Amino acid sequence: MDKIFLPGIETVYSYDVISFARMKGLYPKDPKQAPDAEFSFCDTYNPITFDGARFCDARVWAFFNHVNHAEMAQYEDYARGDNLKHRMPLWIKPANKNQIDALFMMRMMRDHYEGTSMDMSKDLGAGPYACPYRWRPMTWSVDGKNYIHERATATQQTGFVFLAQCRSWLPDMFGGIYWFGVDDAGSNCFVPMFCGITDIPKEYAEGNGSMVEYSPTSAFWTFTKVSNFVYTRYSDMIKHVNEKQDYWEGKFVKEIDQMSGKMKELCAQNPDAARKELNAYSIRAAHSVCQEWNRLFEYLLVKYHDGNVKKEENGKFVTNGNEKPQVVFPDQPKWPDNWYRMIVNDCGKNIQAK
Repeated sequence: MDKIFLPGIETVYSYDVISFARMKGLYPKDPKQAPDAEFSFCDTYNPITFDGARFCDARVWAFFNHVNHAEMAQYEDYARGDNLKHRMPLWIKPANKNQIDALFMMRMMRDHYEGTSMDMSKDLGAGPYACPYRWRPMTWSVDGKNYIHERATATQQTGFVFLAQCRSWLPDMFGGIYWFGVDDAGSNCFVPMFCGITDIPKEYAEGNGSMVEYSPTSAFWTFTKVSNFVYTRYSDMIKHVNEKQDYWEGKFVKEIDQMSGKMKELCAQNPDAARKELNAYSIRAAHSVCQEWNRLFEYLLVKYHDGNVKKEENGKFVTNGNEKPQVVFPDQPKWPDNWYRMIVNDCGKNIQAK
């Protein structure tokens, strides 16, 4: 480990990483047959398989592809598991490192392979509303042939997700931020939890609900209530979620940046007061976001009730005014034509209009 900071040193490893593999029969014992210089840690200790590439490395490839598409496009065949010998690099340099900030990384955590051959919103499984999620099992068989669903970065089966932001130029208790979210990253909101906080927001506290116990004040159940409804009409509803994500996460980033000068002084002069202020900020942020997502669920339920889409003007749903009973005149948008064709191909003679 004392050599890790020397120029030219990129990795460190145990002194017996090769001899141990030889002893265990994972690598030929005869150095003449397999010289140390040809040793591959990955090929020896974890030989790549289709599952390893498509279900694991493809997620890494998706991140790399966003920051340097020119370099990574060539490795899509590896990410798909089609060409396991075309091994992608272990790390890369971004084409533009200035684009990589906290907000950019939050968006990357919401990836579903959009714009690639594995785009989950494009095939029949996405339904008429282009939902980039597939219910498990992930592998399945039909007529003796095996098939898969993708394992994208953002998935419905998420307990919690986080982004660690380390700002070494600021005091530790304020410089370290644990951007924390629960449930699906695609439809939740990242909330800043500072490294120096000592109080846990009640919405995120252990014991406030569980996987078998609904709690209306639990952040998990608040977010999953929205996400599970959004899945039913994804292409229409997700844009409302994205608007809320952009607003709140952008708001937090801006406010925290504006706090830097004050918190730097306060941490130095009165650490206890600084910690108290950070506790209050994280608690307030958690509460505000959960309130907003509850309101978002109510809005979506009213707007998309029974498959209709209520019109809006000036932020209000369109009705017949003050008349009683109050009547709304919603849109009833068509499904995509390709879905109508599939219905016709399946049972057209039974439903054809006379």
